[in-house]
Amino acid sequence: MKPILSFIAQQPNIEEKIKEAPDSAYEIGVTIGSYLPFVVLIGIAYAIYYYNKKNRGS
Repeated sequence: MKPILSFIAQQPNIEEKIKEAPDSAYEIGVTIGSYLPFVVLIGIAYAIYYYNKKNRGS
């Protein structure tokens, strides 16, 4: 529950950074940086799932 709350708490900060962005490349970087941790966690979860499925023989 806490990660969800921290994500919601970061939203205004991200929006503020995008508003004050010097150019569009900075906006792209902020957007990628905000989603990257979730993509990495999903990748790790899938790798663990695949590893366990392979070892189990299902």
